Amino acid sequence: MNGIQKILNGLAAVIKKYGIGIALCLLIAVPAWILVLFVTALEVVGAPVIAILAGMLISVFFKDKGGFKPGIDFTAKKVLQYAVILLGFGLNLATVGKVGMTSLPVILSTISISLITAFVMYRLMKIPSKTATLIGVGSSICGGSAVAATAPVIDADDEEVAQSISVIFLFNVIAALIFPTLGGILGMSNDGFALFAGTAVNDTSSVTAAASTWDTLHHTGGAVLDQATIVKLTRTLAIIPITLVLAFFRMKKEKRAATASSSRVSFKKIFPMFILWFVLASVITTVVTSVCTGEALAAANGAFGMLKQLSKFFIVMAMGAIGLNTDIVKLVKTGGKPILLGFACWVAITAVSLVMQTVINVF
Repeated sequence: MNGIQKILNGLAAVIKKYGIGIALCLLIAVPAWILVLFVTALEVVGAPVIAILAGMLISVFFKDKGGFKPGIDFTAKKVLQYAVILLGFGLNLATVGKVGMTSLPVILSTISISLITAFVMYRLMKIPSKTATLIGVGSSICGGSAVAATAPVIDADDEEVAQSISVIFLFNVIAALIFPTLGGILGMSNDGFALFAGTAVNDTSSVTAAASTWDTLHHTGGAVLDQATIVKLTRTLAIIPITLVLAFFRMKKEKRAATASSSRVSFKKIFPMFILWFVLASVITTVVTSVCTGEALAAANGAFGMLKQLSKFFIVMAMGAIGLNTDIVKLVKTGGKPILLGFACWVAITAVSLVMQTVINVF
């Protein structure tokens, strides 16, 4: 009985400390989620962007967060990591391996050019290194999800995350609006546009929007959407090596600093354990869906689908929290260089995707 009482007391303490802040993030996330569900035109924007903008707007009038602060910070950091872990349940590695690997040369080329462009622009324009890293990784892999996975690894603050998400959102919307028309002008095949959308558009919502528009214009019955989504899932796997490499770079940097100050570095604190859980979730999904058949497979797909949706909702919650922690005035004042960096990455990815498709004759 004493053990149960201790658990209940501990739970009550956690709720008291974090509950009110988490509740505020929920009050932002739920309307943003519902709005996108019922207003089709907002799909290209996405619930995470709506939540982060709402959080920024509220923060203008809500300077002293007081008791809300612990829950907001918990949502911005921990819930964001939980979202990345659950994202793994949307990745069937076998499906990605069968279909997505054909797009690997284009994916590797676009990821490489984005990271190189971000590094060059960071050096030339003296952009803060963490902001440049988040924009480079987010542009090259999968937008908000990649930023969500990378931010804890490099210890980026909420304003750096908000800035990166805002820049990526801007070019997501432009891509979703103009790429179907651009693909038509260039005379792309259905396979060519699916590869183009999956590699040159960085966020899942915008990939979906661009591919769906193409399907509608060309009466393909959803084939391009399915193929573009698989290409996009293949790109998502790049989160794993990139975050691990960044973690080792950070560890090396902090070891040098620790040696200079005679202090110790905590491997556990720096290493992104949540990425390993993300990998495990992907492996579980792959194994379960490969051994199950019939009703069991349908049940498993249903369960994994719900976990994937929960992942998306957690990202919306976390973006609302990050918006609440962001100084919108400062963001606007310092936004010029990051926008230029995002534009450079976007143009470089688009150009390389088109060139590589011509080289491998998928165009």
